[in-house]
Amino acid sequence: MKFFETSKYYTLKKSTYITLRWIGIIGQLVSINLVYFYFGFDFDFIYSILIVCFGIISNLYLIFIYQKTQLSDRSALLFLLIDIFQLGSLIYLTGGVVNPFVIFLIIPSVFASSNLGLRTNLLLVSTTTIMIIFLTFFSKELPKPLSDHFHVDQYYYYSIPVALIIALIFLNYFAIIFGSESRLRKEALNKMEEVMAKEHEMLSLGGQAAAAAHSLGTPLSTIKIISQELKYQLKDQKEVIQDIELLSSQVERCNQILKRLSLNPNEEDDFIDEDLTMKDYLKEIVSNFKETSNKNFVLNFDQDSNPKKITKSIEIVYGLRNFIGNANKYCSKNIFINLKSDNEITEITIEDDGDGYPSDILSKIGEPYLKSSDKKSGLGLGLFIGKTLLEKNFASVNCWNSQTRSGAEVTIRWKNKDLFNL
Repeated sequence: MKFFETSKYYTLKKSTYITLRWIGIIGQLVSINLVYFYFGFDFDFIYSILIVCFGIISNLYLIFIYQKTQLSDRSALLFLLIDIFQLGSLIYLTGGVVNPFVIFLIIPSVFASSNLGLRTNLLLVSTTTIMIIFLTFFSKELPKPLSDHFHVDQYYYYSIPVALIIALIFLNYFAIIFGSESRLRKEALNKMEEVMAKEHEMLSLGGQAAAAAHSLGTPLSTIKIISQELKYQLKDQKEVIQDIELLSSQVERCNQILKRLSLNPNEEDDFIDEDLTMKDYLKEIVSNFKETSNKNFVLNFDQDSNPKKITKSIEIVYGLRNFIGNANKYCSKNIFINLKSDNEITEITIEDDGDGYPSDILSKIGEPYLKSSDKKSGLGLGLFIGKTLLEKNFASVNCWNSQTRSGAEVTIRWKNKDLFNL
């Protein structure tokens, strides 16, 4: 595996990067001209302008020649290295690490750390560190007359690069961590949107199927009538009669299939389109799992005293399914579902007799792409999606290990005024 191998998942938005570079270039031009013409400091003005011009040319290349809207990991690395060397060259000409603008040297690396791959970040950090060390020992003096009056103690002088390198490492570390979490959340939300899109697609297909069934009903009825007439007219031809009977049976079969397709969803599945009590919601979800699971579902509705129906919500359905499905996946044999409701609250508790949540991820339940150190727990995407969907519908969701049983426990609670007004 090559060191410069990159990932397609790491990109940098070109327009944003170009804008930031223009800001930096304009700032460099203003500073150079202000220091040289207004304050009268003596330094290599021409060389400094040429270095800035190189930055301008590279930015124009990005605008007019580089056609992609995103900078790949490799391309971003190249241009960020250019930024580091360009700024390092300017600082070399104007005093090295004692130049107050040396702090800007760490910006390219920090900027890239949340958007690019780890190897790219390590290379940028290493390059920036080497540049800081180089400027500590090799640079031209501060511009005159500033250098005539500016003297730095040796200990203080060498503390400047140390502080810069420490700041560089810490800022990059935190930017990488936050950038990684942001990407994971974005990916998880995209997965959730895909799930919801599939649900809507299925409903759309159901409507199309019903429309097709209605349209095909008339020609099939015509075929049936004609086949009956042919059967009567050709009753003496036994071989033909057998074919006609086969045709009639196939037409009838088509009619039965179309009849199922054209059923009104309200008649076919009350769970889909009718408002139900929370108890009926849970019963229907559990019955779906029972069809394919050999686990034992224990339902307790003794404390359910609110018969009010709830407006149908796909988010609630998916959210409950995800948590019940997780219990079904990790339990040993039993899943315990308790529903408690009164005039104020509705609370669902889901417990299982499995091993429970690993202790190292217990505090992070609900975050996407969790992985326990024992490598037995999944990516946590189902829990994240379930928690997100339910909280979107005003529920509070808490996950912990059960005090009464060996497995995991999830408590989902609504205020009735929120639940029944969805």
